[in-house]
Amino acid sequence: MVVKKDIDNKFKQKNLSKPIENQKHAAYYDIKNLQPESKVPIPTLEGVVRAREWVEENQK
Repeated sequence: MVVKKDIDNKFKQKNLSKPIENQKHAAYYDIKNLQPESKVPIPTLEGVVRAREWVEENQK
């Protein structure tokens, strides 16, 4: 007998591999370099502009 909980869990596991959102608009997508000690990614100017445009278009 299959329990409903098992069916829900299989559905979740199957759909975990699907990306939630498109990451190419994220500012960290185009990384220019990393800070030496903290390893913080520094985005390119183009990446920052693209991320800002995406935010302005998608504000609710």
